[in-house]
Formats: sequence, structure tokens, C-alpha cells
Amino acid sequence: MEGAGYRVVFEKGGVYLHTSAKKHQDPDSLIAGVIRVVEKDNDVLLHWAPVEEAGDSTQIFFSKKDTSGGDSCTSEEEPTFDPGYEPDWAVISTVRPRHRHSEPTRGAEPSSPRGSWAFSVSLGELKSIRRSKPGLSWAYLVLVTQAGGSLPALHFHRGGTRALLRVLSRYLLLARCPARSSPQDSRLYLVFPHDSSALSNSFHHLQLFDQDSSNVVSRFFQDPYSTTFSSFSRVTNFFRGALQPHQEGASSDLPPAPDDEPEPGFEVISCGLSPSLRREAWKFLLGYLSWEGSAEEHKAHVRKKTDEYFRMKLQWKSVSPEQERRNSLLHGYRSLIERDVSRTDRNNKFYEGPENPGLGLLNDILLTYCMYHFDLGYVQGMSDLLSPILYVTQNEVDAFWCFCGFMELVHGNFEESQETMKRQLGQLLLLLRVLDPPLCDFLDSQDSGSLCFCFRWLLIWFKREFPFPDVLRLWEVLWTGLPGPNLHLLVACAILDMERDTLMLSGFGSNEILKHINELTMKLSVEDVLTRAEALYRQLTACRELPHNVQEILGLAPPAEPQSPSPPASPLPLSPTRAPPAPPPPVDTVPQPDSSLEILPEEEEEEEEECADS
Repeated sequence: MEGAGYRVVFEKGGVYLHTSAKKHQDPDSLIAGVIRVVEKDNDVLLHWAPVEEAGDSTQIFFSKKDTSGGDSCTSEEEPTFDPGYEPDWAVISTVRPRHRHSEPTRGAEPSSPRGSWAFSVSLGELKSIRRSKPGLSWAYLVLVTQAGGSLPALHFHRGGTRALLRVLSRYLLLARCPARSSPQDSRLYLVFPHDSSALSNSFHHLQLFDQDSSNVVSRFFQDPYSTTFSSFSRVTNFFRGALQPHQEGASSDLPPAPDDEPEPGFEVISCGLSPSLRREAWKFLLGYLSWEGSAEEHKAHVRKKTDEYFRMKLQWKSVSPEQERRNSLLHGYRSLIERDVSRTDRNNKFYEGPENPGLGLLNDILLTYCMYHFDLGYVQGMSDLLSPILYVTQNEVDAFWCFCGFMELVHGNFEESQETMKRQLGQLLLLLRVLDPPLCDFLDSQDSGSLCFCFRWLLIWFKREFPFPDVLRLWEVLWTGLPGPNLHLLVACAILDMERDTLMLSGFGSNEILKHINELTMKLSVEDVLTRAEALYRQLTACRELPHNVQEILGLAPPAEPQSPSPPASPLPLSPTRAPPAPPPPVDTVPQPDSSLEILPEEEEEEEEECADS
């Protein structure tokens, strides 16, 4: 009961402790409880206690989204996944206790070992609160105390995290961190008291400036960069400590870092688009939405495209099994898509686990694309291009049209003739000839002058070469078209330039070169590669006598107009410093590796197939 000096201001059931870190938890590892915010004796406490029930207290099952307002998903919680027009397809894993009406008496001592998990903490002892990132699981909060320890994570199976944070904001200042150095930042709230003097003291303890700060202004005008960055690097250290992930069950006995630890050097923080902006920005970068359109025009456009998408989706969904048996093309597409989707990014939490709704949407979008582009259909590798787009947009319709925009850029890569891939490998060789003739000569001498080992890079835009978050940043840079077109070719040049010495000084043959390039997967820094690619672009554009064909690749000159047929002439030099090609050798001499722009001749079918397999 509430009495003098004791008042419950917030109460929420269905708040669980997961005492086991196993992927598939047994019911005994889930402890149901009630979270309360209590005003008591001029203090405010956050209290959690288990709900004691007889027999099996929990039942794990899967259910579809409850649109009737049931307790499986409250309206105040942000949606974990937005599949577009068909929200019932999203499967939400839930745990509900069997309905029993017994509640523990407030303040009663625990009557079982589960009661030992109960805790009560004063709000003044909190240092930070970290929310879980949006996903396909329950929302949870991790509370970190001023002493540096973390309380057991509270899993809100019936929602309520936002309501709890709103109540806590009555008594505390919850400062939400911007998404800067890691995706966790935007989910972290630093806790400060409402007392302004206490808040001032908190910032005073950061000691942003030296003890004697009387000459800060003069130092700032003399050397603004050093003064500012040396001061704010201390802020970085403060936030870094708060951003450290606290794992459940982790030991809190580790000693804190010493206060007199030397300051690190200046740290340059370079970020791509924040997740909150990326979801909208990609729609513009990929041509789904127009940069010039108004908000109302965008809404009308989305409605139109939504209807168009589901009309196309209905075309293949309405095909009966009997019809499909007589449609070998559709049956082939379906089989190939199911096989590719089942192994696409399965180590990403968004796509892991059996019967994952994300995999179902990948499958549906790719099959609908076959209805959208009959001539091209589905080709292996397209699932790699769609997966990051669906991960970012988290909406079936948006993902489809953004994917279509991406395919407008790269659809030639998947054509059966592979003429586009041959042309790009030729352009890559041309750029490399200008930038590094000795490297090209070495590759020629090792029967690798065709750059066949770069085939996968260009086919799916380095999707398998970088970690997933780096791929997101790389793609959005390439989609801007800046600093010029075909930047993906310069990215390939940058990687080869970074590996130049390893390739040339190791005595690698063609097999070793291919093996070394394949082993670069997940070992490259996207920051270093993009920086070097732009540097190569600046180097080329600064060249006064850049060949016209290179200018065309970089977008510095319009394509040359086709001329009337004439007898074959000797090719122009590929760089200003390269001498014209020597006359052809006599017939009886040993032929040398071909370094012309015809990378994959028609008659060399075995080499072409090897490129595709790599």
C-alpha cells in the first residue's frame, strides 16, 4: 500500500531478466518481474522485483503482429520492422506469462531464489541509460551506475521503455548522445540531476581546460585548432567511457582507468550518413524520390509506386503450382532466388535465424523484380545488392524501388553477354596503365594482365570485400557521382595501389595473385581506400596531357563521335610518357601477353568462365 513518504509513480509488468546468454533460452532463464518508480523519504527509487508464480511461469511462442492493441506490442513502442503494405507477414518473437492475478506485496521479502535478482537503486546513483537498437527482438534498457557497474538488462516484453524514460525525465536530465563514433551513441542517455548547480559541477569535473584557464582566450586566438581540440578531446574520453558496452554478467570488479592517464593525440572522426538520415537519403540518391519534389509530391509518388509494386507482386503470387510447372523460366528464377537468399548475409543479425521475415522479403522483392524487368530477370549476385538496401530502408516497397534505382546503374553487369563487364575491365586496365605502367607490365608477365581477379569487385561493387557497415558508406559515396563518374574503377585502382609492393616484390604467379586478392576480403579500410581513390582522381585530373579516352572515363570530356569505318590503325599511347607500340613480332617468335583493351576475347571462353566463378 501507499503510505506516508511512499508513493508509486510508475509501474509496468512484463519486464524480464534474461539470466542465460544462450540463443534459445529455456523458460527457467526468463524471470518475469515488475518495474516501479517509487518516491520514498525524499528520494526516488527505481525498483524491480520478480513476479512469483506457481508451475511453469512462461511460455515461448511466435505470433503475428497484434493489430488489435493487445499486450504483445504497445502503440507507444517504435515498430521493430516495417514491411510495407503487409505488416502481418512480420513475425515477432514474444514471451507472455500465463495470466495469473497474484502480485507480490510491495516491500515483501523474496520467497524463492528468483527473488535474489530484485534490486532497488536511487535515481541519483545512475550515470547513463542505454537502449537497445531497433531489431526483431524485445526492447531492453541497461542502467549504468556512477560506480561504473551495470544492473541486469531489463527486457520489456510488453513495451514500455519510452514510458519509463518519460517518467525518469521528471526527476533527471536525460541527455541523448548524437550518433558520432558508433551506432550505439544515439541509443545512449547520459544522466544529470535537474539541479543546475550540480550540472555545472558535473561539467567542471570534466576539466575541459587547464586549471589556470585565464589565458584561454588569448591561446584560442593564437592557435584555435590546438586549443579547441585539446580541450574537447577530454569530452571524447568522457563519452568513450560512457559508450563502452556493458555485457550482462560482466564483472564490475575491473579497476577504472586512472584519472592521470595521458591524453591521446587528436582524433579525426569521419562518419557517413547517420542511420536516421540514411533511410531517407538513399531514396534520393537512388532516384526513388526527386530532389526537387515537395513533401506532398513525394507522398503522392510513394502511393503510386506502392500500388505499382503490389500489382507486379500479385502477378507471380497468383501463379498456381500447375502454371509454374509449365513456366520453366519463372520456376528457374524462384529456385535460384531461394538458394541465393538462404545464404545472403546470414551472419548479419537482421537476417540470421530460421524463418527470418527479412529473408522472406528479400525473396519477394527479387521475384517481383523479375516481373519488373522481364528481359534481365534474376542473376546470381543481385541478392547481394538488395540486402543492404532492405536493411537500411526496412520497408518492402521502398527497398524495391531503391533496388531498381541501383540496378539502373549496374544492370549491364548482369547481362548474359558480359559486354559491360569486359568494357569496365578494359577501362580499369586503361586507368592502371596511366597510373602505374610497371605494375601493369608485372601483371602481364604473370598472365594476369586481364585483371580477371577484379571481376567480383566490379560486378557487385565491392559488396563482399568490406564489412557490412563499410559497404553502406562506400555505396552512398559512389552513388553521389562525386568527384566524378566511374569512381568505383578508381576504388579498384586504389586497392591495387595499396597492394602494389606485396604483389611485385613477392614473386607471385597468377594463382598466387588471385589468392592474395581474395584474401583481402574484410581486411581493407574503407576510409583509406576512399581517400586514396580521390587522390588518384586528383592526380589524373591535374595531368595536362591526359589521353582523351581516359578523360572520357573520368567524365572530363564527351565521348568521341563514331567515325566511318577505316583500316585498323595503331592504338594511341595510353599515357603521354609511353612510346607508341612496337611493330608486331615475327610469326615464329613466342607471343607475349596481350595488353590491349580487348580483355576477354570471344574465343577465350575458358578464361571468361574463370572470371565469372571468381
